[in-house]
Amino acid sequence: MRLNLYISKTGVASRRGADSLIEHGRIKVNGVTAVLGMQITKNDVVTLDNNIIEPLEEKFYILLNKPVGIVSTTNTAISGNMITFMNFKEKIFPVGRLDKDSHGLILLTNDGSIVNKILRVENGHDKEYHVTLNKPYDDYFIETMTSGVEIYNPVAHEKQMTMPSILKPLDERTFSLTIRQGLNRQIRRMADSLGYRVESLERVRIMHLTLGDLPVGYWRYLTSDELKELNDKINH
Repeated sequence: MRLNLYISKTGVASRRGADSLIEHGRIKVNGVTAVLGMQITKNDVVTLDNNIIEPLEEKFYILLNKPVGIVSTTNTAISGNMITFMNFKEKIFPVGRLDKDSHGLILLTNDGSIVNKILRVENGHDKEYHVTLNKPYDDYFIETMTSGVEIYNPVAHEKQMTMPSILKPLDERTFSLTIRQGLNRQIRRMADSLGYRVESLERVRIMHLTLGDLPVGYWRYLTSDELKELNDKINH
């Protein structure tokens, strides 16, 4: 990499400004005063006025349409882990989880500052799912799912009531469910407690972020508009 490009990535100066710093002898590479046009490697130590400077970390915000069978973990020792599946060049991690048997939208990033802001229940950020059951549901099921269901929370080792949700029927066995919690296998446990089994569970939306026409197994970067709206919502 050209030295002036490296310096610009540290945020201390533009490429032209970096050339000026080099011309004035303020930049050293491995303790030796740098010259214009130098090429450096990742192993070289660059200093400005004898203080080490390093590139700022580039932030990545990725939307993946996760297939069934992929595990929401960064542990590459686990078969079907998300990191091996993504094969992304930089270190990233999922924001929240989507269980192995479910598919749909999951956000990945290397920006740890946004994770709790998105996931914390008190921030009230919607997550929408399309759920298909093993049999037709009735009005009692709709009423109970929307008002709250008592389920076992294996993390807290106790039973608890789920928060109110929004249910919109799609057909006799399928519905859209919008929740603000993220308890372990929450929707499956809610349905099971009412005598139903979830046959298909797809997350289609997190806040304003949607799958759109993104095929299963594919990913894309968030657009600048999506990222701006995300920052506006989590930093309000």
